[in-house]
Amino acid sequence: MTTGKLIINVYADNEAQPVKDAKVIVTGENYSKEFKTDENGKIYIENLYAPEEKYSLEPQKEIKPYSTYNVKCIKNGLQTTTVNDVEILPNETSIQNIYMSSKVEKDVKEKIINLPEHGLWGEYAPKLPEEAIKAPEGDKNLRTLKSVVVPEYVIVHDGVPTSTNVANYYVSFSDYIKNVASSEIYSTWPRETIKANVHAIVSFTLNRIFTEWYRSRGYNFTITSVPQYDQKYTHGRTIFKTIADVVDEEFNRYIKLPNVVQPLFAQYNDGIKTNNRGWLSQWGSKDLGDRGYTALNILKHYYTNNLTLETSEEIIGLPLSFPGYNLKTGSCGQAVQKMQNEINKINGNYPGIPKIIPTDGIYGDNTKKSVEIFQRVFDLPVTGIINFATWYKISYIFVAVSKMIQGITNN
Repeated sequence: MTTGKLIINVYADNEAQPVKDAKVIVTGENYSKEFKTDENGKIYIENLYAPEEKYSLEPQKEIKPYSTYNVKCIKNGLQTTTVNDVEILPNETSIQNIYMSSKVEKDVKEKIINLPEHGLWGEYAPKLPEEAIKAPEGDKNLRTLKSVVVPEYVIVHDGVPTSTNVANYYVSFSDYIKNVASSEIYSTWPRETIKANVHAIVSFTLNRIFTEWYRSRGYNFTITSVPQYDQKYTHGRTIFKTIADVVDEEFNRYIKLPNVVQPLFAQYNDGIKTNNRGWLSQWGSKDLGDRGYTALNILKHYYTNNLTLETSEEIIGLPLSFPGYNLKTGSCGQAVQKMQNEINKINGNYPGIPKIIPTDGIYGDNTKKSVEIFQRVFDLPVTGIINFATWYKISYIFVAVSKMIQGITNN
């Protein structure tokens, strides 16, 4: 029998507030078990049934390539929350974040979230074609930023652009990319295929941001959740860890054409139901990955041979940029001390991550241990080394914790 794994993270309102000792009931076909979250709000579950891997490696509509489970979270003082149809792929780890509201509505005993089918399995309207490069001289509404920057968050409009009765979600940029990629492709695919699709998703999103596509038209959001207009985003959906790991490493890299400042508006389709010329084919990129193509060569195959992958060095909302080299045992200096101080601040909300004493800017065994536990808590590869992905996750959680504390102070 093929199986997958599930990591459940339970928070009160936001990532700065993990929920300890929440009762979590996981049910599925011939499965029902009860768990309790640890001091970091986490649960690790192994051996959950999933269909054979081959069903996610070829375009077919006979057997759903993933199994689904329902997760119910209960904790006194917080609103009971259930997420239905959490996706499990074979030999993969799924991550399900659940946010329990501290504002319990009197007439609503339980919040229920029903997740829709994956983008490659469900029936969704195809993307409406647009120009790959937005030309200001051809669009009186278009305005552009001075440079390509990665924002702290995007505002996702949960409906078509003209809908007025739907939610707008504030989502961190990297979490948005993880959500879209997990909605659009399967994590069982080759890593270079996943990277190519992530680059396309990042480039598509940064083009919307750079051109202020919706804001210049009078809307108060960055992008929609509707694949017909933008990309498939499902608020609260399951994230596949293999995809999340790629996004953590690549979320600030985008596709660029020569002599064009804006990121390429990198449109894509499944390559089966819809197969537009000049667009990346999701299933086709999987085939090229199987054949040994690199992510860059996959992108060149579908878009143009003279494209490059560029890096946006500016990431808004974080206190200091990655120094450009990994921090590890033996490293020393201001960058190490900064990370030590931030981890110690995070410890106030995540006591399972040990404090580093002293914060002397020397990367010793105690720093390595704390980094390893931080990586485990936040679902990063556990290496004990602060690379690009770990640096920005520490910075992101530090900012989230700081904002929460500031909010309490101001109330």
